[in-house]
Amino acid sequence: MPISPSLSLAFNVLLVASLIAATFGIGNFNQDFDLTWGDDRAKILNDGQLLTLTLDKVSGSGFRSKNEYLFGKIDMQLKLVSGNSAGTVTAYYLSSEGQTHDEIDFEFLGNVSGQPYTLHTNVYSLGKGDREQQFRLWFDPTADFHTYSVLWNPQRIIFYVDGTPIREFKNLESIGVPYPKSQAMRIYSSLWEAEDWATQGGRIKTDWSNAPFTASYRNFNADACVWINGQSSCHGSATAFAWMDQRLDATSQKRLQWVQKNYMIYNYCTDFQRFPRGFPKECTATKF
Repeated sequence: MPISPSLSLAFNVLLVASLIAATFGIGNFNQDFDLTWGDDRAKILNDGQLLTLTLDKVSGSGFRSKNEYLFGKIDMQLKLVSGNSAGTVTAYYLSSEGQTHDEIDFEFLGNVSGQPYTLHTNVYSLGKGDREQQFRLWFDPTADFHTYSVLWNPQRIIFYVDGTPIREFKNLESIGVPYPKSQAMRIYSSLWEAEDWATQGGRIKTDWSNAPFTASYRNFNADACVWINGQSSCHGSATAFAWMDQRLDATSQKRLQWVQKNYMIYNYCTDFQRFPRGFPKECTATKF
């Protein structure tokens, strides 16, 4: 039986609306994420507007996005474990699956009370990481929520903290550096114990008398291309998204340099002991 014009129009409107919602990721944790481990240590509260992860001596907890994404601007607000968080790691990252996976990492390494967290970043492409840069933050990330963002397009990956760029990883396939561009990734987060290495190289252990430890999440937004059945939700309209070609302007470059000069505490591209025979190609490239 033929579909009436009015019914066809209604179907098309619903289809467009669902694609827009998928592409722009209207943030609701009930709709956008699955709690993946930790039993009731992971909780979605306030009608989907707040998510908490908890770690105790028995287990940590975690979640992942229902959608997979291939390029986009991903924002999440986090409030990290307060007090003595030594030995704890709050990981927030994008990752594909398999041995040759791609990954874009924020990892927050806890510390003893009064000492700053270490923000650990990394980029994997085709299963290879080892591209660590670490930072101290210029605020207390446990006192309030702050926004941690990833811009990922075919030309570059930019890490942001409260809108300030802290790291840029450019597409340098032209000189043989693999770049994450063909594997869709989900968003993951977990709160777990890593006292053997997380805090001051493992010298400071977890004080379980402070457990349970809790990290909180809110205001998720994905202005991104959702990967559905082998096709991008941005198919045929990618040029409409400002982030698809976004790069750092002069002001943002200065802010990036300010962060790296004042708050970067480790850069694999300057670790001579680790790379005595020469740095990775992306470290020494002069033309981007």
